[in-house]
Amino acid sequence: MLGAEATNVKDPCPQGTQSGRRDKKVNMEQCELYQGNTPEYYCTPLGGRPNFTILVSFRIGGGHHTAKQGNVKAKWEWPLIDITAWGGAFQASVRQHIYVWIYSVDILRRRHFDWRRGRSWWQRCCDVAAQAVARATDLKMNDADFHVMDFKEIIAKLILIDSSPNIPAVIDRLFMDIANINRESMADTENAKIEEMAVNLWNWAATRRVDLAISKERKTKVRHVACKLLFMCEDPAASEEALQRRILMTVKTGKGWVDVGNGVTADEFFEAAMASLELLYAKLMEKSSTEAQVTAQKFDVEKNVFKVLSYQAASATVQNDFQRASTQALRCKDMLMRLPQMIGYLVVLCYNFGVQTHMLHKYEESCFWLSQSYDTGKMDKKIVEPEMLAKILRLLSTVYLDWDSKEYYHKALDIINLANKEYLSPAGLFLKIRVLLKGESANEKLLEAVREIVYLGMTLDFCLSISKLLMDNGRVFVGFHFLKIICEYFKSSENIGRALLFRIDILLQRKEELLAKAKIEEIIRDTWAFPRPLLREKCASYGAKNPIRNYADALQWYSYSLRMYQSDQMDTEFAKLKRNMASCYLHLKQLNKAKEAMAEAQQLDPENIFTYFYIFKIAVLDCNFDRAVQSIIGLERSMVVNAPERKDLLKLLNLAAQFALENKHYILAEKALDCLARCAEDPEQVLTALKCLFRLIVPRVFGMPECRDKKQEIRRLLTYLHTALLKFPMCFVGERLLSDSKINDVHWFRKIAWNLAVRCSRDPLIMREFFILSYKLSQFCPSDQVVLISQKTCLLISAAVDLQQGRKASTSLEQTRYLNHALEEIHSCRDIWNLLKGTGNFSNNPCDTLLLLYEFEARSKKNDPSLNIFLESVWNVPNLEIKALETIALLAMEKPAYYPSIALEALKRALVVYRMKEPMNLSKYSNCLHNLINILLPGGVPNIELCTLEEIRGYFEGALNLMSHTKGYPEIEVLWLMIMSWNTGICMYSMKKFLSAEKWSSLTLRFVQHLGSLRGGYQAQVRRQRAWGV
Repeated sequence: MLGAEATNVKDPCPQGTQSGRRDKKVNMEQCELYQGNTPEYYCTPLGGRPNFTILVSFRIGGGHHTAKQGNVKAKWEWPLIDITAWGGAFQASVRQHIYVWIYSVDILRRRHFDWRRGRSWWQRCCDVAAQAVARATDLKMNDADFHVMDFKEIIAKLILIDSSPNIPAVIDRLFMDIANINRESMADTENAKIEEMAVNLWNWAATRRVDLAISKERKTKVRHVACKLLFMCEDPAASEEALQRRILMTVKTGKGWVDVGNGVTADEFFEAAMASLELLYAKLMEKSSTEAQVTAQKFDVEKNVFKVLSYQAASATVQNDFQRASTQALRCKDMLMRLPQMIGYLVVLCYNFGVQTHMLHKYEESCFWLSQSYDTGKMDKKIVEPEMLAKILRLLSTVYLDWDSKEYYHKALDIINLANKEYLSPAGLFLKIRVLLKGESANEKLLEAVREIVYLGMTLDFCLSISKLLMDNGRVFVGFHFLKIICEYFKSSENIGRALLFRIDILLQRKEELLAKAKIEEIIRDTWAFPRPLLREKCASYGAKNPIRNYADALQWYSYSLRMYQSDQMDTEFAKLKRNMASCYLHLKQLNKAKEAMAEAQQLDPENIFTYFYIFKIAVLDCNFDRAVQSIIGLERSMVVNAPERKDLLKLLNLAAQFALENKHYILAEKALDCLARCAEDPEQVLTALKCLFRLIVPRVFGMPECRDKKQEIRRLLTYLHTALLKFPMCFVGERLLSDSKINDVHWFRKIAWNLAVRCSRDPLIMREFFILSYKLSQFCPSDQVVLISQKTCLLISAAVDLQQGRKASTSLEQTRYLNHALEEIHSCRDIWNLLKGTGNFSNNPCDTLLLLYEFEARSKKNDPSLNIFLESVWNVPNLEIKALETIALLAMEKPAYYPSIALEALKRALVVYRMKEPMNLSKYSNCLHNLINILLPGGVPNIELCTLEEIRGYFEGALNLMSHTKGYPEIEVLWLMIMSWNTGICMYSMKKFLSAEKWSSLTLRFVQHLGSLRGGYQAQVRRQRAWGV
């Protein structure tokens, strides 16, 4: 069987082995280590698990291991094990292969190796393989294949798991399946096996709860499954040990269900526990022979019964079954005479029930539980301390107070008095005052109660809290009277300042400022030095809150605080006080006093940001421009030094700009806003500052005459627009839909850039910069028709400026840079133009022609190798205008470009178009022909490379033909053609081409026939020279 399995196994790591040497399959139990020279595979079941077969490969005769003194020294290197598992462990019809790592052992010096010691090595190899089986099991669970396993297989795998993310799902599967499993469904499994499975599962839950992150509910589910398995093995003749184990498991499982709030399921286990306890009791009674044994056994059983009853009470409480819970608790109480050591347990249990029901506002039930807790605790005060009894009574009093303070007032008061007799504590005294206040007791009763508090030696903090409680509940007279008693009682205490401060604070809260001030004056006059720092701080804080209502009153509070400083106590807090006073003086228009206050503050705390701010405000009001600027610089410097105060610094810069604007100091406002725009990190804050700057700077700049300062200011505006361009992407991070306000902001800056470009038309480069910025800003806007038109115009003008600058460039490198910029802008503009054409009718717009001409100029002047490919698309443009063709010809001959063939082709096409038009414009036609002939006859010499002489003469004859059939050919152009033909004839004559010269001279005479007033003189001259030449 083992050999048959091994024949189907694939080698997981053929490296390090030789094919053709795997024919022998040997069982480990049949022989010792194989002593041949070739590597072999050994197939053996591991650990008594028939469903796992392991394939082991090792090598003999390698260079990786050494044999020394009979011990094998392994170097772990090669993966050579394959675990093949099938059958009951996995799907019945599918063979699963799990590759696990184990390493081959190579043996040097085989002649020195003691093979009899090989068994220990082989055993070690098998042990490692067994561990691999466990790891493979973990892998199976991780692969979530447990969904296809049966119930027993899942338990077997779960017990072997150390950790796996699928454990919660496995536990849920087990819990779901156990409801449908009974003894008949596991008839093929012996009771002992099922019991072992249950115990192993229980132990797994107990040992893995620390290592694995399993919730309390899932741990209870595992115990639930273990108990259910155990129930299948119920045997009336079970041993005492088995019954005790069953009781332990059922009680713990039921308690677990109670803890997670499932009382119904818990009751099932508690009933099973009670049944097992009865069986155990009967067995113990039969077995016990002496009275002492009976008593001891009975005690153990009763103790377990007591616990089960208490848990049943807890379960009933969870199910809101007060009747059953109280019945079980009373049964527990009846058992306390025999189990006195359980008194403390039952006291705490009933107290917890009381707390739970009180939180649910079930006051009657809460009163019952707390009463039972107190009554139980009184049974033996040696076990339950008085402090616990007082705690129970205080909660019981609180419950009556919350239930109905009027109806149960006397009960609550009696109970709290009883609690304080049991154990006096601050909590009890505080609750007594609360009860008296709820019962609307007379002031005399309250005074008597608070005096008792003082006489009992309670702490100052506690006394102050009682005073505050009285005042908060409208008992002002009692509260203030008690406060006087407190101050008198603690007058020699080092904490008296806190009592005085509390008294002043109460007066201020009650808007009794005159009394508070009188008390402060009294404190200042007295020799009490200790409370002064606290009171000084209180006066300063109250003054800081007061300026919203009354600056003069705030100054008075600050003066109180100031009077409590001694000459050697000047610190930063004193400087802060002076700054606050300066702020009040500024609001009261007392500039000189504000200066004096800030002078002192600056001496003590010169680098404080608020010191800079108030100096700035004073400088603005005093029209001291330089000092105000220095304050702004100081604030900016503090931005680096005091990074934690950055937020406050930005707020102060904002307020400084606002203050300067309010006082019409616009240059100072610009300085503050400029600092804010450079230092702020919030993009919206930066954009707001930039908008304010543009509104301030633009009107001022364009009201200035042309000068260097104006150019510098325009450059500054360019910088601000670049800043805005960088900040807008930060505003849109994480937003799918842009808000209208942000889109409006982008439009605002886009239009500003456009308007500035228009105003800077005298400086093409600056104009181009503004147009490019307007285009880039518009890319953040929705692409409607208006925005597309704006983008097209910006790019078109920018390209025109770059081409113009390219013509003026002094170096080829500079020219190439401008031309490259122009090409980029042309391509972007063409993409936008194609989009724009889809939004409406733009048939009369010359954008296509302009883009074509701009691109031709850029490509031709930078000697672009792809120019011919571009021209093919140009010539294919339908209805290309004559002006465009003539411009192409002109550009083709403009330096540094020199493309006469392109110019010739363009002019030829232009002539064709001229001839097709009706009526023909002879003036433009003659000018176009003039340009063409100039290209063909540069300097009067025919350019044979461009065109043959016959083709050149054809253009002259075509002109003559047109003159013969059409009137109005410009006479000056006729004269020019005549001269050009004559000069060409002379050129041919000089080249000894007499026949050609005769043709050109005849052509000249034909032109003379079309001359007007000049005909006579030129005709005679031509004939004389022609006769002389002949």
